[in-house]
Amino acid sequence: MQLGRKGWNNVIIFSMLIMIFFLNGLHKNIGNDETQAQLQPLLPPQSFVLTLKFIDQKIERIGTSWRTTALQKNAPLSWQGSEQQLSELVYLWQNTALMTTTTPDALDMNKPLSVATLELAGEPLPWVYLLFEANGQYYLFDKTSQRLLLLDLTTAKQLFPSFTFS
Repeated sequence: MQLGRKGWNNVIIFSMLIMIFFLNGLHKNIGNDETQAQLQPLLPPQSFVLTLKFIDQKIERIGTSWRTTALQKNAPLSWQGSEQQLSELVYLWQNTALMTTTTPDALDMNKPLSVATLELAGEPLPWVYLLFEANGQYYLFDKTSQRLLLLDLTTAKQLFPSFTFS
């Protein structure tokens, strides 16, 4: 090819750009199978929970301690833990990791059993988790990142203490 110095510089620049785009996309695809189940934490690392809200109650940070209040007037709380239990519940939400899964056919995404809403420091919107049951198995849907997580009965009871499991 009869190219001048300027032409060869353009060829080299475009070749390098193509290589960069190719290698950038390639490293993301190597060993990354989207259908494979992965263990993922419920909340971002180092997150600081300000409030944890269920259907019937709200657990909120007051200084270094926690308190719970009923969300419906004249309705008793179905679960009211001590300050230690409230702290352990929030700790559990911060440190639990669950396996991602695909949506089963029997799961009705319009009928959650329970809802948990967490407000985190520095986050503009709350994190919402929906609890579902299908075929005797429990699932937790993270609305923030649109992921479905597999949940065993013991962990479901720990994360949703105010919900009565059948």
